[in-house]
Amino acid sequence: MKRPLRALAAAGLLAAASIVAVAVGGTASADTQICEQFGSTVIGGKYVVQNNRWGTTAQQCINATSTGFEITTLNGSSPTNGAPTAYPSIFVGCHYTNCSPGTNLPVQVSQISSAPGSINYRYVSGAIYNASYDIWLDPSPKRDGVNQMEIMIWLNRQGPIQPIGSPVGNANIAGRNWEVWRGNNGGNNVISYVASSAIPSLSFDVLHFINDTRNRGAITNSWYLTSIQAGFEPWQGGAGLAVTNFSQSVNTGGTPPTTNPTPPPGTGACAVKYTANSWNNGFTADVQITNTGTATLNGWTLNYNLPGGQQVTGSWNATVSQSGSAVTARNISHNGTLAPGGTASFGYQGTLSGAYSSPSSFTLNGMTCTRS
Repeated sequence: MKRPLRALAAAGLLAAASIVAVAVGGTASADTQICEQFGSTVIGGKYVVQNNRWGTTAQQCINATSTGFEITTLNGSSPTNGAPTAYPSIFVGCHYTNCSPGTNLPVQVSQISSAPGSINYRYVSGAIYNASYDIWLDPSPKRDGVNQMEIMIWLNRQGPIQPIGSPVGNANIAGRNWEVWRGNNGGNNVISYVASSAIPSLSFDVLHFINDTRNRGAITNSWYLTSIQAGFEPWQGGAGLAVTNFSQSVNTGGTPPTTNPTPPPGTGACAVKYTANSWNNGFTADVQITNTGTATLNGWTLNYNLPGGQQVTGSWNATVSQSGSAVTARNISHNGTLAPGGTASFGYQGTLSGAYSSPSSFTLNGMTCTRS
């Protein structure tokens, strides 16, 4: 399960963080121990390390180093069918008005040419947790409160925990295959990319994950990247978990990549038949999806844009949502599996203002479909 809104404290609590310097191994520099619930400190003159304990009243302490942090004390625990205890993490950008020094975030996605990042984790045994790289986006250049879109990259998952929502397919990004989950935690939308096995270190371009999320219709290029964070969500245990090194930049200017470097494997090709019936101020649409590829789809998400003046009001045989002109249709429990040659159908109704026209293009799990 996914946490509820993290960092529920106001900015004043962040400012009131209790920070105690602790000498380390006779070195000239000192690490910083943070036990305050929402305490934070700056490292490297560029990144913020935060304790961010919100799911338990038990003590949690982290030790901020010159390149990352370590969880030193973690007394809380949470049931594995609920939210974790915390999200101790390191970030660049703005989190609840706490902005990293010199950050150029928030920045519009259309302005990003690359976002190179790297992470090194140290894992422990006998605990239940995930190691996640979080990317936050919003339609506005938001520096406080909850953003509308969260991308989670699960580099490690230990114990009977799972992302928010349900699986909707796979993606091949950063030279690896990821299982893609999609859902909503009650406060924001979440797309999670889950590795099949633990990844202790990774160097990659964050923009490729952002582009995949955009290609699924969850955001547009006009949205803003507000922060990039890396850390742990512990449910039970976890002392000793560490981010030993973190590096993240967001470059602007130039020509940003518009698609993933390679298409998601196993999603195959697709065809869409779109049949509409319209009247003065309303319309209905019946949509049939055909898997024309060679691999079975275990969960599907269809994305497209409705022409101006059309607004979805109800649907059947799929969960259909609309943000601006962007429509996202996701399978329900009985029609999520599509074998090669298989079809799934759904429909919806909506209001109409002006002349009617049908959508012109569709993507299924990030792949462009043909019209049938």
